Amino acid sequence: MNNTIQDRVEKLRAFMRDGNLDAFIIVSSDPHSSEYVADCWKSREWISGFDGSAGTAVVTADKALLWTDSRYWLAADKSLAGTGFELMKDGAADTPSITAWLCANLSEGARVGVDGTVCSIAETKAWNNELSVAGILLEATTDPFATIWDNRPELPMGEVFQLPLEYCGESTHDKLARLREVLASQGADGVMLTMLDEVAWMTNMRGSDVDYNPVFVAYMLVTANEAKLFIESAKVNDAVNEYLAGEGITLAEYGDVWHALREFDGASLLMQPNRCNRAVLENLNTACYPVFADSPVAMMKAVKNDVEIAGFKKAMLSEGIAMVKFLRFLKPAVEQGGLTEIDVDTMLTWMRGKDADFRGLSFATIAAYGANAAIVHYEPTPADNAVLQPRGFLLLDCGGQYVGGTTDITRTIPLGELTDEEREDYTRVLRGHISLAMAKFPKGTCGTQLDVLARQWLWSAGENYLHGTGHGVGHFLNVHEGPHQIRMNNMPAHLQPGMTVTNEPGLYKAGRHGIRIENTMLVKHYCESEFGTFYELEPLTLCPIDTTPVIPEILGADAIAYLNAYNAMVCKTLSPYLNDEERTYLEEITRPI
Repeated sequence: MNNTIQDRVEKLRAFMRDGNLDAFIIVSSDPHSSEYVADCWKSREWISGFDGSAGTAVVTADKALLWTDSRYWLAADKSLAGTGFELMKDGAADTPSITAWLCANLSEGARVGVDGTVCSIAETKAWNNELSVAGILLEATTDPFATIWDNRPELPMGEVFQLPLEYCGESTHDKLARLREVLASQGADGVMLTMLDEVAWMTNMRGSDVDYNPVFVAYMLVTANEAKLFIESAKVNDAVNEYLAGEGITLAEYGDVWHALREFDGASLLMQPNRCNRAVLENLNTACYPVFADSPVAMMKAVKNDVEIAGFKKAMLSEGIAMVKFLRFLKPAVEQGGLTEIDVDTMLTWMRGKDADFRGLSFATIAAYGANAAIVHYEPTPADNAVLQPRGFLLLDCGGQYVGGTTDITRTIPLGELTDEEREDYTRVLRGHISLAMAKFPKGTCGTQLDVLARQWLWSAGENYLHGTGHGVGHFLNVHEGPHQIRMNNMPAHLQPGMTVTNEPGLYKAGRHGIRIENTMLVKHYCESEFGTFYELEPLTLCPIDTTPVIPEILGADAIAYLNAYNAMVCKTLSPYLNDEERTYLEEITRPI
């Protein structure tokens, strides 16, 4: 048994007894609804031992449970062994929701606690509504981990830096003017920006407070006449302080945000209920009413300007050069023997690092060989680090942060002999990827309407994948960016020219293999007709797609033509930056089929 985890759970139960709580919900987020959170907010990981990026823990007097989605079922099952936590497979037909389980296992009058600083307004409202049906009260409490977590990490204190206008394409002053126009149109006297990437984009600054995301911990309050940044002053040097003042931004300490909310003298304040933490609402001046709406900054940020698009293309060029150099190295190294999954990550990161604009990874590299690739978000560790063999597939999902843009790419790479099943599965996934890549669609289309294009060739074989097909990508920011997505469930944000979005269908068979092929795409104008405006997707990613596993009769003539054209474009674009041997290699692997 894992006594450390059990001791931590007992400390939480003592906190619950002191507060008259019958259960406590521990989410994976921070006060800013971040996907990747700083160490000081990894409370769910600390209490359960499960380190996946998604999951929610629930502790009662005699039970400890962890809900996580299909990406992490296999990984969570391993990490929870011996902890006393029970895995709840979120999304499975026989798995109740958190609130359904609580209603079935707690008595009327029970009280459930949650830390309101790390749980959104929308989530707490939904939970309260569902629990109240059974006479159960949801209560926003103080942070229990402030007292029970010994040696808890401190708030990150990385120094922030300005991103020059030559990379941003729009000044903070102009961004604030655009934001204020939107606020006026929505009848809001101000907006509370809580998302770290929105604050970073709005201020044209970046930081290092969160792994993989060049953001900094801060809030930002914008009104018609004032913009105030709440950030630890020790993180802001004199040059940045002067820059912010010149853009019309004043500074206050990070913890002063609660006082500012209580003293806010506007009639209304806009906040995004599914992203803004509950404590913002609880601390808002009672004379002010909240305007619940999507953050205007999300859409402003999602539509890249010409300078940002040029930066993306430069970043993709750097990434493509590194990928080709790595691919040329890979198979001979596998045949020589001894190359591990971690070695793949180390070598590729080293090759990226040769570029002066490289600033680090955009997420933890997924280098998964064979059956490990069936674990959707697999990450090798020293204890679980497969040696690559000259057969089967390596699934490589990786990305980098460059000063001009953020990259995200997946390739499924054959290392030698393949089975018929592997070749067919690869071809069906590739056909779905190409079907989406070839899409032409009218203005007003959302990602949900396009999702079936990527899945149809798997569905026809009675197969599917449970993750989304595509997500937005930030500009030297978070690799996962909204509000637009391509997925089966309804995502109403319309795709617009200037948006970046990934195209990444996959297929995962436990104990056998996993396949995913991903490019980052740019939404752009296609044509005008009597039926209106139409858009298309331009691939930004510059990396050859391996043709050796392809079964031509399954892929189809149109998809083969697209694949050949894409690989030819990659070869033409990258060749001038390669040496003779690398260029010859690239020409060989991009020959048309």
